[in-house]
Amino acid sequence: MRPFRFLTTVDELPDGPGLAAFARRAESLGYSALMAPDHLLAQYAPVPLLASVAAATEKLRVGTFVFNNNLRHPAVLAQELATVDRLSGGRLEIGLGAGWNEPEHDAIGIPFEPVGTRVGKLTEAIQVVKGCFGDEPFSLDGRHYTITDYDAQPKPVQRPHPPIFIGGGGRRLLTLAARQAQIIGLAPRLGRDERGLPTLDAPSITLAATEEKIGWVREAAGDRFAELELNSYPTGGPTVLTSDARGEAGKRVAELRARTGVELTVEEIMQSPHVFIGSVKELTQKFVDLRDHLGISSFLVDDMETMAPIVEELAGR
Repeated sequence: MRPFRFLTTVDELPDGPGLAAFARRAESLGYSALMAPDHLLAQYAPVPLLASVAAATEKLRVGTFVFNNNLRHPAVLAQELATVDRLSGGRLEIGLGAGWNEPEHDAIGIPFEPVGTRVGKLTEAIQVVKGCFGDEPFSLDGRHYTITDYDAQPKPVQRPHPPIFIGGGGRRLLTLAARQAQIIGLAPRLGRDERGLPTLDAPSITLAATEEKIGWVREAAGDRFAELELNSYPTGGPTVLTSDARGEAGKRVAELRARTGVELTVEEIMQSPHVFIGSVKELTQKFVDLRDHLGISSFLVDDMETMAPIVEELAGR
């Protein structure tokens, strides 16, 4: 049974001292890592953010949730990542994704290619990143990237490479993650609304859907499944500490119906690995149950302070 790991993130734009204080607070509460998203929105760029957090802390790991592969050449990214891993003393975790937010691509003129093309590019990008971290020069004659006898420098501290995190809600991405990553993000699937914008596929946050995804991972991973860390995060709405969990779950049912047009049951909401509603005692037990029954031991939380009592109770156990 893997020990619990809890991850947090910075949602605002603090100044340097504010970011350092936030990171040290996360470390003191028992959080395992601070993760940075990668979007062209009102947020800091991930690499300098992670370097700043690592410089302000001693044990807190740093990572991305997740890099959009379409925004950078993977060999350039590998150099930046190896630098962060060395400067942090080997505390980096690498989240990589195929890119899903079409408006971001449109805003800066990067083509938003079909999902098969994006996953194909991500597959080759992982080969490039791992090749850059290897001890010998490497070459790749791929459909999307060409590397010729390249010996990337510097090399990361963690060997053969820092842990790689890949998440997904569909079989194609989870199969790739199962074969190439050390940490698997169990994500919801996305649909499209009437304007063509991404929207949550509500049934994909249920317990049954998550069990199906883990089955895909297990099948693709084979003998290495036991080595994998499974992660979940609250895509079904914000975490709520309450003594009336079922009442709040009923509100969440209504919110998801209005947002997606799909009506889940209160029980489906209560059981969802992507919804955290309840008292400290109830949520503590839910995390234990998710690990016992599904093997999920890693959780990204959306409110560092709200979840602090649970993290202090469970982290590392």
